[in-house]
Order: sequence, then structure tokens, then C-alpha cells
Amino acid sequence: MSESSTPSVLFVCVHNAGRSQMGAAFLAHLGQGRVEVRSAGSAPAETVNPAVVDESAATN
Repeated sequence: MSESSTPSVLFVCVHNAGRSQMGAAFLAHLGQGRVEVRSAGSAPAETVNPAVVDESAATN
């Protein structure tokens, strides 16, 4: 395993369509490229929840 100076965060929820996507979007925005951010789900949905897409657009 190699060491990295960049922190890495994984947000996980069941469908990866709401909470994990929103958490990843907030951290990516606040981290300003200083954090590697990923999201995942144990049973991923086909699409991201439309309410999350609307909210994440408001933070940019």
C-alpha cells in the first residue's frame, strides 16, 4: 500500500442516489481539490435523485 498526502473520503449509502452524492458534492466543493472524494452504493440506483441534483446546483 502506498502513502498519499491527499486525504481520500468515500461516502456510501444503499442507492448512491441521495445522501452519499450530496455528501460527496459538499466535500468536493469545500475541499477545493485538496481531498479525493468518491461515493458508492451497495445497490446503486439507475439515476441520482432529482432533488439532490437541484440542491447541488445551488451550491456552485
